[in-house]
Amino acid sequence: MLGDGGWGTAISVLLNKKGHDVTLWGAFPDYVKVLKEKKENVKFLPGIPLPETLYLTSDLERAIAKNELLVFAIPTQYLRNILYKIKPEVFKGKTVVSVAKGIEKKTLLRPSEIITQQIHTPHLAVLSGPSHAEEVARNVPTCVVVASNSRDVSRYVQEVFMDTRFRIYTSDDVVGVELGGALKNVIALAAGICDGLKFGSNTKSALLTRGLFEITRLGIHMGANPNTFFGLSGLGDLVTTCISEFGRNRRVGELLGQGKKLGEILAGMEMVAEGVDTALSAMELSKKYNVEMPIVQEIHKVLFEDKDPLEAVNGLMMRDAKMEIE
Repeated sequence: MLGDGGWGTAISVLLNKKGHDVTLWGAFPDYVKVLKEKKENVKFLPGIPLPETLYLTSDLERAIAKNELLVFAIPTQYLRNILYKIKPEVFKGKTVVSVAKGIEKKTLLRPSEIITQQIHTPHLAVLSGPSHAEEVARNVPTCVVVASNSRDVSRYVQEVFMDTRFRIYTSDDVVGVELGGALKNVIALAAGICDGLKFGSNTKSALLTRGLFEITRLGIHMGANPNTFFGLSGLGDLVTTCISEFGRNRRVGELLGQGKKLGEILAGMEMVAEGVDTALSAMELSKKYNVEMPIVQEIHKVLFEDKDPLEAVNGLMMRDAKMEIE
């Protein structure tokens, strides 16, 4: 497990309980030392004891060499830098799973594309869905989807991960699964703004519905199966991240709606809110594919042009009248 954030830790605990020999790698030796001493990820997943049999290390080469399945639980914007440190030949014969939810800013590439560009592995899958680390680590029943261009790979990952409280479905739509997981974070920022402005259920329901339209519209132009966005990595993940108390992106939006500035909010966070960087990428993708994404556009203005959140809402409400289904 490459990445000792909350999600990487939660999956490590889950797989360890299944009886797998799991190594959890962290980039910072000092913090890995804390994990070993406290037997708890106090910063990213407090309250969850780390099993004695979970191997902890900051030695990247050793973590990769001794394992046959590698899970990248690294935020998308840092993924390429980690891959640069790994010799491509060490991946030979290994299965690689990405659980990141984002889009690289400069290249507009999805995590699986970044990995493929660096190591050219045919044994690659992506895993996504409504799965907050805090709940998975506490054995709350959870369903996710694993997608791969190889049916054998997706079934293998399904077998490795699936448990009585962690159900895995398979898919062949890598593009759709990754886009759903990434773009829902932008809509979650908007959902948080609704909460910060003290709007109600009507507003948030409308936002989720129209947000899903935007995600699907872009996904179709990028080659995804539209049905994917009504599944776990689309609608499922969107609902969870927009309503859950654990949603980091929703929380950032809520603070924006309360009048706080983005820099101030991010400075006070330990974990990464992927939706902020994804909003930049989503805006560029909408231009590249000439896809209308008004919610993404307004969120971009709030984040990076200091637009007042209430004005952004008014701008969305007062757009030209049109049919619901085009």
